[in-house]
Amino acid sequence: MLEKIEIIQRFNFKKLNKHYDCFIIDLVRGNAYFNINEMIYPDRFFETNYLASYPWSPILNDLKKRVSSKIHHLDEKSIDYIQKKFADLKLFNDFESESFSYFEKLENVYSCNINLYFSGDYQEYCIKNNFPENWIEFGEMLFNLFNFDVLNISNLEKIVTNLFFNIQHDGVYDKKNNRLELTSIEFGHYEVYPYDTPHPSVMVDVENREITGYYEKEDIDLTVLYNLLEKYGVYEWIFESYQNKSKNHDSPVLDGYDWYLELVFNNSIIWNILGHNEYPDTYLCLAYDVKKLTGLDLLEIESIPQEEIELFNNYGKEKLL
Repeated sequence: MLEKIEIIQRFNFKKLNKHYDCFIIDLVRGNAYFNINEMIYPDRFFETNYLASYPWSPILNDLKKRVSSKIHHLDEKSIDYIQKKFADLKLFNDFESESFSYFEKLENVYSCNINLYFSGDYQEYCIKNNFPENWIEFGEMLFNLFNFDVLNISNLEKIVTNLFFNIQHDGVYDKKNNRLELTSIEFGHYEVYPYDTPHPSVMVDVENREITGYYEKEDIDLTVLYNLLEKYGVYEWIFESYQNKSKNHDSPVLDGYDWYLELVFNNSIIWNILGHNEYPDTYLCLAYDVKKLTGLDLLEIESIPQEEIELFNNYGKEKLL
C-alpha cells in the first residue's frame, strides 16, 4: 500500500536563478507539506520581483510565492482517495525513468524526482523531458486536494519539454503541430573561479535580425541561423541522446567554466540548457562554424582542454553521420 509521495522539483534559469522544493504527502501521518525550499541567491540582482523583461520572471515569482509552511491535514476519506486514485492512474506503468545525478554536468530548465514509499517497497523516478501519460491528470488530482498547482503544470506550459511540446530536429512544435517562432537567443560562458556571475556573451534578437554582445551585426541572414541550429541538432541538445560524451567521460577540469544557452519562442516559451565544463556532442561542431562565420571564438573553444576537444570531435562526428 502507498504510504508516502515525495515530489522534488528543480528549475534552472541561469546559475543564480534557481528554485528547488520538495512537497511531501505522508499518508501514514495524514498530512502534506513543503519540506525543503531553496532559492539560490533569490535577490542578488532583484530587490523584490524579478524583472518582467525576462521570460522566466513570472515563473520564478510564482515559485517564490507558492511555497509556504502550511501543513495540509488529510482525513481518512482523502487518504483513501489518494491511494485509490494513484493506483487507478497507473502513473509509472511502462514509464522509462531518465537518469539523475545530484551534480548534473548538463542541466535542463526543469527536472522532477518522484519518490514513492510503499509497505515494504521504494520506487524512484526522474522526469526531465518525458512525462508519464497521466501526468496532467495526476496534477489535477493534487490541485483538487491542496488547492494549488503542486506539479507546476501551468508553469510547464511556458517551458519546452515533451509535456506540452514536440522537440524535433528542425524546431519546436506545439501538440497541434504548429511550429513555434524563435524570437531570441542568449548565450553566456563564464569562469567558475574566481567567481563570476552569469552574463550573456552573445544575444540574438531574431525579430529585429540583430546580434549584440561580443559580436555585433545588424540585418543578419536568419536562414544561416536556422540552418546552423538544425544542422547540429541544437533543439535536441536537452535530450540524453546528444549528451553521450558527458555520460561516458568526466571532465578533468575542477573549476573551469559554466555556460548556458537560452532560446525563447513566441516571446515567452523557454528552452534552456546549462553546462559545467561539459557540452552536448555537437557543441564544438557548431562552435567551429560560428568561428568561421564571425572570425571570433564566440563559443569559447579555447577554454576547452585539448584532450576534451578530441573527445568532443569524435562524438560530434559520430552524431552527424
